[in-house]
Amino acid sequence: MKSLAISGYKNFELGIFKRDASEAKYIQLALRKKLLSYIDEGLEWVIISGQLGTELWAGEVVCELKSEFPVKLAILEPFFEQAGNWNEANKLWYEEVVGGADYHAFITERPYENPGQFGMRDQFIIENTDGALLLYDFEKEGSPKFFYERAKHFRNKMSTRLH
Repeated sequence: MKSLAISGYKNFELGIFKRDASEAKYIQLALRKKLLSYIDEGLEWVIISGQLGTELWAGEVVCELKSEFPVKLAILEPFFEQAGNWNEANKLWYEEVVGGADYHAFITERPYENPGQFGMRDQFIIENTDGALLLYDFEKEGSPKFFYERAKHFRNKMSTRLH
């Protein structure tokens, strides 16, 4: 696997309101462990969309790993100014991760217009990566459910094509 999408819960969905909270550190340790395993298998690119929480924590981990391993970070945002309404602390966190990215682009090159832009983001990322790592608990629904359902649908569609 050369490219891996990472997504999951937003920090506030987990009741985590500080980027450096102890709970966040445990999530980052788990992400680091999984990423090291994938890097050993040839992972080259990690793709996130720049969402708060899991994705930015993953972005921080990748930025740390880049100094030791040949792995790169791509941020593919759904639309311009995704962080426009975020508080200053979250904007700073986002800007730090974007600053460490090797590639940064927008799926729809326009500002937010409708929720369909999130679906377009998910679809594009799913169709253009080799796999996905998702922080998601089936018993605790939240925003990752939409990514999971799209990825599952895509996998089923591809399985049908391959037979």
